[in-house]
Amino acid sequence: MFSTRTGAAGLSVFSNTLLILLKVAAGILSGSISIIAEAIHSGIDLVAALIAFFSLRIAGRPADREHPFGHGKVENISGTIEAVLIFVAAAFIVYEVTRRIAVGAAVEYLSIGIGVMAASVVVNILVSRHLLRIARETDSIALEADARHLTTDVYTSLGVLGGLVVVRITGLNILDPILALGVALFILKTAYDVTRRAFPPLIDVRLPEDEEALIASCIIEHYGELLGFHELRTRKAGRERQIDLHLVVAKGASVEEAHSLCDHLESDIKRKLPYATVMIHIEPCEMACEECPSSYCPLAKKR
Repeated sequence: MFSTRTGAAGLSVFSNTLLILLKVAAGILSGSISIIAEAIHSGIDLVAALIAFFSLRIAGRPADREHPFGHGKVENISGTIEAVLIFVAAAFIVYEVTRRIAVGAAVEYLSIGIGVMAASVVVNILVSRHLLRIARETDSIALEADARHLTTDVYTSLGVLGGLVVVRITGLNILDPILALGVALFILKTAYDVTRRAFPPLIDVRLPEDEEALIASCIIEHYGELLGFHELRTRKAGRERQIDLHLVVAKGASVEEAHSLCDHLESDIKRKLPYATVMIHIEPCEMACEECPSSYCPLAKKR
């Protein structure tokens, strides 16, 4: 049930909803701004999970007449929206921390807060690991962003948990808003990481160098059947990779031979880079055979 992209996103929605209710209740009872900050953090995670859930349903639709390249960029749009929401939430927490330090307030019922934060750590560890595994298996940017949010939540919850224990032992209530400020900084770091992952594909940034090197290696392996390639262009939309290039073949190659070679190259590239769409434009070699220095040209072997 939870092994698919949408199933994993649904699990995240459920767990975040439960944790928000618990943290809000504990924050109100204890008067702890750090627990309230964690509730806001979980609220961001819930919004992220909902965005991921619906964006994955749209991104998974096949290409149609209005969207011939598919709907993959919906994932990148959702990741960018999540990042903006995270920045806004962090700013709100900083504002509340500043106000709490200026006004001052005691923290009560720490046992409830400590128990809720401990439960939050355990739940988020389990859910975030599951989401990250499914994200890697399906190459989902939306699920990965959601998993990263929950992983950050684990660290911040541990920090708040430890801080509440110290406040209970020492009675230093000033530690509470300081912890909340730490949560805000963690949230800002998450927002930056998500933006860096989600936004570039929206402006068609090329694939990473290691992936383009894999494409080149697939082509070079067939240099006995072709002469070279150029005009390699790549981009990514969600998990979908879009690749196009110009392939140079011997001028005497038949249409059938060129088509068979393209099919073979496409299969090789897709095997190394899942969810890829490959477009290959065939060009005949323009050099005169008697002037060609190539030792791997198919025609050279016949001379």
